[in-house]
Amino acid sequence: MTVQEEATAQGVILTSAAAAKVSGLLAAEDRDDLRLRIAVQPGGCSGLRYQLYFDEREIEGDIDAEFEGVHVVTDKMSAPYLTGATIDFVDTIEKQGFTIDNPNATGSCACGDSFH
Repeated sequence: MTVQEEATAQGVILTSAAAAKVSGLLAAEDRDDLRLRIAVQPGGCSGLRYQLYFDEREIEGDIDAEFEGVHVVTDKMSAPYLTGATIDFVDTIEKQGFTIDNPNATGSCACGDSFH
C-alpha cells in the first residue's frame, strides 16, 4: 500500500498545492511544532462544519498523516466524517483558499463551509 493509499484509508489527503501553502504559512509563523488540524464540528447551515487550523497539541487517538513534510492531524471523532476527503488550495481570479472535497458529504450549503 502506498503512503497516499494508506492516508486515504485512514483520513484525509493533502494535495501538493495545499502542502506548499501550509508550508509557507508555517514558515511565516516560524514554528516547527505546529500541525494542520482538520476537524468537524456541529454548526453551519447544513449541520456540520469544517475547522482547519494550526495546532501544537497531541491528543490521544489523533490520526496523523504526513504530506510533503506537512503533518495533517484529525481527531478520532472527526475521522469517520473525513475519510477520503481531499484538502486542496486554489488560487484563481475567482477564488482563493483551501477547499475540501469530501466524499462523505451528502449535501452542502451554498457557501461551502458546512455539509451533512
